Amino acid sequence: MKLVSYRTSGADSFGIWRDDGIVDLKGKIAGGGATLRSLLDKLDAVAPFAANAPDLAHDAVDLLPPVIDPPKLLCVGLNYKTHIAETGRDAPAHPILFPRYPSSLVGAGEDLVRPKVSHDFDFEGELAFVVGRGGRHISEADALDHVAGYACFNDGSIRDWQRHTTQFMPGKSFWRSGSFGPWLVTPDEVGDLGSLSLTTRLNGEVMQQATLDDLLFGVPALVAYISTILPLEPGDVVATGTTGGVGLFRKPPVWMKPGDRVEVEIEGLGILSNGIVDEA
Repeated sequence: MKLVSYRTSGADSFGIWRDDGIVDLKGKIAGGGATLRSLLDKLDAVAPFAANAPDLAHDAVDLLPPVIDPPKLLCVGLNYKTHIAETGRDAPAHPILFPRYPSSLVGAGEDLVRPKVSHDFDFEGELAFVVGRGGRHISEADALDHVAGYACFNDGSIRDWQRHTTQFMPGKSFWRSGSFGPWLVTPDEVGDLGSLSLTTRLNGEVMQQATLDDLLFGVPALVAYISTILPLEPGDVVATGTTGGVGLFRKPPVWMKPGDRVEVEIEGLGILSNGIVDEA
């Protein structure tokens, strides 16, 4: 299934994206709440609705990030071997984690915002996963049983602010600087993650390309590591890091600017496409 959150006629809802439209799920499943997060631990109950006739046409909605209210939104730094190589740094012994915040993300089709204070606006195409079943001290062997689905993610980065201190967060949470979507794909439709290709394009030109087996710490290792620190909850989002080819390390550097279009595509997970505008 492809699960989406969206806005239509001024109201937010969520449902299943089908080729011929959207099946709305709000209020239809016992125990469900106001957002998609409330159903991520009930996907067995959601699956039968995928056969229903659509309630909405695709062009009747504006897509939001698949999970609009994650309890935690964590990103992983320096987690692709090609990206580690281009930075000239040693591979970390443990995952490098930092937070983003929901206000820093937009959905597919919405514009990313280059802030007034910097023009060093970089792209980072990534795989994100979303927790469906929570837990603490989850083993790597059991980790994938806790994943509700996968999506494309653009960890848009304001590079000069990222380098203000040794902590990454200042450059990683500017308002509407990143994106997430277009939908969340359930694991049964994804198959072997390692064989999937990730591509980031800027104005149609390929900037980043790698298969997901280039990850230093894969999804099971990340689930195990993070759940050792604190309990994972349904709706937690983890962006797993970017591959080589970011704008910062190109010569000269390549920054996103107003009028540009950036696309993150992961085989089987769709295309996350966003324009770029300046902060008003």
